[in-house]
Amino acid sequence: MRSFVRMGYPGIVKTWDGMICDMPVRLFIHATNVHQGGGQSLLRALLKVCPENLGLVMVLDTRMEVPEGMPGGVEIKRVRPSIMQRLQAEWWLAQNVQAQDIVLCFGNLPPLFKLRGHVTVFVQNRYLVDKVTLGNFPMKTRVRLGVERLWLSGKAINADEFAVQTLSMKTALLSSGCVVDQPVHIRPFANMPDIDPENVNRENHKRYDFIYVASGEAHKNHRRLVEAWCLLAEQGQFSSLCLTLDEEQSIELFAWIEERKLQYGLKLENVGCLPHEQVIQLYAQAHALIYPSQFESFGLPLIEARQAGLPVLAAELDYVRDVIVPEQSFDPDSPVSIARAVKRYLGVDEAPLKILDATSFLDLLMSKRS
Repeated sequence: MRSFVRMGYPGIVKTWDGMICDMPVRLFIHATNVHQGGGQSLLRALLKVCPENLGLVMVLDTRMEVPEGMPGGVEIKRVRPSIMQRLQAEWWLAQNVQAQDIVLCFGNLPPLFKLRGHVTVFVQNRYLVDKVTLGNFPMKTRVRLGVERLWLSGKAINADEFAVQTLSMKTALLSSGCVVDQPVHIRPFANMPDIDPENVNRENHKRYDFIYVASGEAHKNHRRLVEAWCLLAEQGQFSSLCLTLDEEQSIELFAWIEERKLQYGLKLENVGCLPHEQVIQLYAQAHALIYPSQFESFGLPLIEARQAGLPVLAAELDYVRDVIVPEQSFDPDSPVSIARAVKRYLGVDEAPLKILDATSFLDLLMSKRS
């Protein structure tokens, strides 16, 4: 087999002996570990806009649904979610990618083997590049993330470039030590829904004061958010809050929230894990989004809420200001800070502490004897 050297424009390659050949460019989308969540949403959006004349080869998880209306001639290779199947898919990729081809690794990980084509790795999972503990995850998830961290750091050399969605994600990737000397491009790619702000802002649609669109992982910070709601309840503030937790996936967290709800009389409602289309409809039922997550690779609900015209109260962290300017911000590690941001947004005054002079302090101390 002849080896090919990539030239400066698609479809033209030079062989080892100097001959010029016109070869069709193919796009390989390698996404064997994508089938749910934000990754699925982004991948479906990408597949929907692939042009007819593009030689598209997709290597997909068997659980990944392909959108309707895909162009003809698309080659799809299905991979079962097993270690052996995924290793075989890596070897198949190495055998089939040619020098003129473009490879998009969409599941955070570079190819296991060095490929002949141009390889872009799209990194979305911040757990793979941030120095954060995995102790809150089940053992199976900790093992998987640990292996993927090693894969990314050990095989990053097989990528020609990396793509991320935000500046803070680029900083985290560069700080991780995974990148050797490849460029890291910021590509704020999102599947933007068609939201009509006028429809969202109709008062008769509103059911909740606040909404938090998030799954139940520890970094999503539900506990401190609910603790803030408990503090507000103690002060006579009972704003309604809608959550989108999967009860079966977050059994312990859900039970803890229900205890606080009963103890403090909180106006909390969990609507469960919803399809993306229903989440978009949910924005129309809320007055504002609150977002206390401790870190994100992108924070898509921030963008969706802003597109829907909702005010946003969010953590004072880089990932937030990468994409929006919130109406109020807070320290996500402090329930007091979260509660104060809610009160500021609602226009509820909170008087500062009255500072005592030395005489007043001494008078109060001595009054205990009378």
